[in-house]
Amino acid sequence: QVSLVESGGGSAKSGGSLRLSCAASGDTVSRHCMAWFRQAPGKEREGVATIGRVYGTRYADSVKGRFTISKDNGKTTLYLQMDSLKPEDTAMYYCAAALDYEGPPTLARGEYNYWGQGTQVTVSS
Repeated sequence: QVSLVESGGGSAKSGGSLRLSCAASGDTVSRHCMAWFRQAPGKEREGVATIGRVYGTRYADSVKGRFTISKDNGKTTLYLQMDSLKPEDTAMYYCAAALDYEGPPTLARGEYNYWGQGTQVTVSS
């Protein structure tokens, strides 16, 4: 059983920064494609950033140049550094793992089969 626990959410002003963390059980982060998704009230859950098992990252156009996804050296924790925050970044943010997927980094929601409980990010203008 895979455990994903997010932390680091909170409130920020427009233009500010937040750093999200996702603590994963075992070697999940090092062995699998990982991603951050977000869901705002009344909207579909959307992919924000993904990092491959071995190489590469991908970002949604809406966050490119502002958000950075990374893993720690021990590869047990996934991060999302969020800079230049905007009110439209307000959402519940979820960490996800794609245990059965072996392709390049993907933001396709259907490839992810384990999810954290989410952490709320609220950005005010």
